[in-house]
Amino acid sequence: MSTVRTTDPDFRVCRISFNTLLEIQREAEERGWATRWTSVEALRGQVKERDAFLHPLMREERGGVVRAYRCALLFSAAGTGGSGGVATVDVAPEKFESLDRLDRDTAVRRAFSRIFSLAMGGTSMVSKE
Repeated sequence: MSTVRTTDPDFRVCRISFNTLLEIQREAEERGWATRWTSVEALRGQVKERDAFLHPLMREERGGVVRAYRCALLFSAAGTGGSGGVATVDVAPEKFESLDRLDRDTAVRRAFSRIFSLAMGGTSMVSKE
């Protein structure tokens, strides 16, 4: 797998609907990919039915052709009030390319990349002193 950098043409940050996430999950199940929820029911148990945000971390290539994008998914967690969650999910290239992107310029791509980096590293509320 190779890393997707903010300067790569296939870097994008997308807002996806809950239904699109379900489609991604079902396709990952059909393809037997390991980077997904164990089932649609498991996904529904952890993810609130709201839009989520997705961006690619790596691309899996075979014979010079992208087989899948390993993406970070930032979502509202089900049953936790206002908390969010971050997980990885594999997305087929055709689906990935069809998603509407939010990032349109270099500064926005870098900002989104930083937000995802902070989220994946873990964040918490901090009381100011």
